[in-house]
Amino acid sequence: MIVRLMGEGQYELEKKHVDEVNKIDNNIVKIVKNEDEKVFKTEFKKLSDYVKRNGKKIPDDVIKPSDCIIPPSDLTLDEAKKIFAGDGLFPD
Repeated sequence: MIVRLMGEGQYELEKKHVDEVNKIDNNIVKIVKNEDEKVFKTEFKKLSDYVKRNGKKIPDDVIKPSDCIIPPSDLTLDEAKKIFAGDGLFPD
């Protein structure tokens, strides 16, 4: 799976990591519904950090179609309400 972190590039994430990313994503959906901004910021950072830690960085001069796009790190809770709804970024 190719994941684009807005402003940070693309990462190739092996299938074995997709379930964990989906769990974090689903948790963010719940947090956004509860409108807990502090917890949202922590969990949203956890999502990006997980992708960076477990994904293989794709060189910036190589562009591949992204399977998922994670918004930039300065995403607000109000903006997240439009994005993290239903299944979130990673469909179940």
